[in-house]
Amino acid sequence: MSTNKNLERICIIALVLCIITAAVFMNGKFFGITQAEKVMGYETKLFDNSYVHTIDIEMENWDSFIETAENEEYSVCNITIDGETIKNVGIRGKGNTSLSSVSSMGSRRYSFKIEFDQYDSTSAYHGLDKLSLNNLIQDATFMKDYLTYQMMNAFGVSAPLCSFVYITVNGEDWGLYLAVEGVEESFLRRNYGNDYGELYKPDSMNFGGGRGNGKGFDMNEFAENFENGEFQMPSSEDSEAGTSPENSSGSSGNPKRPSSGEMPDMGGFGGMVPPGSEIPDMESFGGMVPPDMSGDMQIPEDFSGSFDGSQIPEDFSGEMPDMGGPGGMMGGSGMGSDDVKLKYIDDDPESYSNIFTSAKTDVTKADKTRLIESLETLSTGENIEHAVDIEAVLRYFVVHNYVVNGDSYTGSMIHNYYLYEEEGLLSMIPWDYNLAFGTFQGNSADSSVNDSIDSPLSVSGNGDRPMADWIFQSEEYTEAYHQYFAEFLETIDVQKIIEEAEEIIAPYIEKDPTKFYTFEEFEKGVATLKEFCALRTESVERQLSEGEKFTAVDASHLNLSDMGSMGMGGGKGGFGGENFDGNSGGRGENHDESQDNSNKNNTSSSNDQTKSAPPEFSPGNFQIGGARNPFEGTDFSSDTGNSLFSNVFYIIASAAVLAVGLVIVFVFKR
Repeated sequence: MSTNKNLERICIIALVLCIITAAVFMNGKFFGITQAEKVMGYETKLFDNSYVHTIDIEMENWDSFIETAENEEYSVCNITIDGETIKNVGIRGKGNTSLSSVSSMGSRRYSFKIEFDQYDSTSAYHGLDKLSLNNLIQDATFMKDYLTYQMMNAFGVSAPLCSFVYITVNGEDWGLYLAVEGVEESFLRRNYGNDYGELYKPDSMNFGGGRGNGKGFDMNEFAENFENGEFQMPSSEDSEAGTSPENSSGSSGNPKRPSSGEMPDMGGFGGMVPPGSEIPDMESFGGMVPPDMSGDMQIPEDFSGSFDGSQIPEDFSGEMPDMGGPGGMMGGSGMGSDDVKLKYIDDDPESYSNIFTSAKTDVTKADKTRLIESLETLSTGENIEHAVDIEAVLRYFVVHNYVVNGDSYTGSMIHNYYLYEEEGLLSMIPWDYNLAFGTFQGNSADSSVNDSIDSPLSVSGNGDRPMADWIFQSEEYTEAYHQYFAEFLETIDVQKIIEEAEEIIAPYIEKDPTKFYTFEEFEKGVATLKEFCALRTESVERQLSEGEKFTAVDASHLNLSDMGSMGMGGGKGGFGGENFDGNSGGRGENHDESQDNSNKNNTSSSNDQTKSAPPEFSPGNFQIGGARNPFEGTDFSSDTGNSLFSNVFYIIASAAVLAVGLVIVFVFKR
């Protein structure tokens, strides 16, 4: 009898353990159990940064391909990476605006997009499906993109991998490029597992968000007009139908832009308007500014055309006038629509056309609803933990704000980022930093080096950039952000990254026949980059210790254009260097690192259902160092969550264990 009682106790204990095990597996995320990042294989091959890799492009009719590169049409080629050949690969010109820029300056050094599975869906390079080959335009350092991505990855941000590659074409030298992992399916699987969330590339400027965009935008012309006071917004008629937001029908809260698309002459934005002249009447410009702004503001006669802050009136609020409503190009401040700013507009998906038409994954109605709900929560500034992957976004903005990139979400253009959403939590993925380190729009060295980490560039905390504003609207989140910044300065050796890169790429730059800058300009650019980063680090340290009234670092001796900038700097023959055929290049302009707007990434069937809300996270329990209380010690550098496949597997496994337990109980009970 006692034996049976003992067996009953053992069986009951086993049954309880089975139930507990099943509960843990089914709610693994709550208990801090996350799916490990997936090891793809290409990470340690092509993206080993201890040396410059080699890529040989074998292709018939290469000259014809280059002549038509601006068409962005795929052609077939064979690619040999470090001696390993992948046949029948797709290649096309890439960069949208930079394609016309390269062409206009007489160069043939285009950026390229490699798609390993273009002609064979099973083809890949050790798991990698897409690869960008960036031509390093506007970058005399040859490493502004590289340095930023390296810092992002080292600091735990989900960022593209990259490495330097020396390209040959049919065995002939072509030049040093930066190979960048495409932010598409392989990237998503590597960072978030097989059951990844949804990916978007919001953009309303016609030169981003997808292949073909940017055709109506010439960065060469933009830079010149920027200086000459003849700035004109991109025309929707010049972009591909169906890919730009202007082609949408519009909806409540998301009106179309003015049909003319033309901004008034404002003196090149360098001096805003010529001395003594009045701002033109803008009432007729689609309501871009309030009526009381039209013609009432006058610039002092002694205005120099430069702006150092001394001209600001004491009673100036610090806010720009409202220059457009939801969906308008100048909504709030900056040249982006409200949806690209990640503002909540209304519950109509049509109001977020610049997000959903640039989706990189197949999104359902439920996905759209979930994203809009997250934006609504974000707009309130409350319960942020239900809308934002807090640690991921804080880490992103630490590195992003360190490098002072005006060509970004925090700058005036409001683009060059990917938006990732999973289970209602939003995060940002970095993209395109060739105009970072203050080199966008010819910023002064003093203002760039001392750019406020708490009101970076165009971010003012007034709700115009909600993805950044929430950090500075809460003392707790601001403090956490500051602690992350201190961690970044302590753990990331910026100078070492620069020096190691300089050492390995210098010999290749010397022999590069198509480079945009001379070797001497490269050396000068790298020296300037080193000093900029040293001074930036000092400035941030002062801001962290002294607060907003910190003592500014003197950077007046730096010339930021030495690092390469938009419409500035040079190579032989201005901005361009030598072409492949030995001719001198002309002036070069912006490259926009847009990805194909092809929804080839398949999501699981769980997208048809609204995903469960994340467990509540109290900001008061926030802890620096990759852990979130009460799950101390759990690594959240990549918030992957449990995949649907894993959940199903765990449920089946738990059910099987439970069934075995029940059988044992039944047998021994008899």
